[in-house]
Amino acid sequence: MQNIFLFVSSAFLFTFIFGRFLEKIRVPWIFASLVFGFILAIYNPFSSITDSQAFIFMAELGMYFLLFIVGFEINLQELKEKRRFILRSTFSIIFFEAFFGSLLIHFIFHYSWLISFLVSLSFASIGEIILIPLLDEFKILKTKLGRAIVDIGVTGNIIEIFILVVVSILIASHDPGRIYITLSSLAVLFLLTIGFVHFKQEGEQFRFMNVDTMFIFSVFILFLFLGIGTYANAAPLAALLAGISLKTFMHQKRLDLVEKEVKAISYGFFAPLFFLWVGASVSVDALIAYPLVILLIVVVTKSVKIIVSYFIGKKELGKKESILLGIGLSVKFSTSIIITNILFQEGLISVELYSVIISSSIIFNFVVPFLFSSLLVKWKIAKNVGIYKMFKLKI
Repeated sequence: MQNIFLFVSSAFLFTFIFGRFLEKIRVPWIFASLVFGFILAIYNPFSSITDSQAFIFMAELGMYFLLFIVGFEINLQELKEKRRFILRSTFSIIFFEAFFGSLLIHFIFHYSWLISFLVSLSFASIGEIILIPLLDEFKILKTKLGRAIVDIGVTGNIIEIFILVVVSILIASHDPGRIYITLSSLAVLFLLTIGFVHFKQEGEQFRFMNVDTMFIFSVFILFLFLGIGTYANAAPLAALLAGISLKTFMHQKRLDLVEKEVKAISYGFFAPLFFLWVGASVSVDALIAYPLVILLIVVVTKSVKIIVSYFIGKKELGKKESILLGIGLSVKFSTSIIITNILFQEGLISVELYSVIISSSIIFNFVVPFLFSSLLVKWKIAKNVGIYKMFKLKI
């Protein structure tokens, strides 16, 4: 009889040890869980655990908590005030990458144009959170380049809301009897979100509450939204909207403290299980069958992002900085992986396409930090620091 507690313990030990190595090469430590999942995809003696409802439930909670945190990053007021350059860059970069990506998926895997575009759009989302520690270490976080990367990444989150809405309706469309329930649930979710925005003044009264009480209130809001979203098969969207609601409703000082608590429980427990689950779901046979497709997706999407960033950003940032902008915006993180996972779990994409997309994301996240940091130093935009100085990386 397999023991889920010992299995989870082993997974966290691997994540802790291998994660420390990943941090040294500026890859988020949490991707160690994804690597552990890949190992299980090759040979999994614990399939009865990873396929169990208990483990899947914890992994899904990891997905919801990650989206909850993403919601904290979305400031609706700031989105209105974003500079024209940021808005134009965000939509141009994501649209063109999604356009060329959808061409590849449609003609190689023969999916409909809608599914191909949705998958490509989710893959085109940006994991700016990966580069923030790197930008800070090189002391360029507050420069034009650093702010552009962060602002474009955060603004891109609004596109992720659109994707989640479309996916929810698409899932419901297969069952005409559920379409009214789905639309009603989505309407309630957006009305609740709007309600929290309009009652922002009332939220000021919560600023004197202790952190523990506010954390309980935040979890209540998250699970309330999840419960409503479940009726529309839109729990991921609900988690994102719950984060946005609290962002606009809660006093900023209390929000900062609660966000730390939420990140601790998310990254410290649930999120690693989600990434492990994602990695274990990958088909090794698909990776063996489509290595050139994975390479093609990486080359095409990365090239498109760099070219578009260059032409949009060269006047605002400079030629070298605009190239670095495109490279930096190539990183992927939780949201792109989450949306791809939803499409796979709902049977909208095959295990082959799912495996190709996940593998492409991992390649980006391991290559981009090295390339970005090396060019920063080579072009004398920043001084060499940390492990890059030790290895004296050159291009």
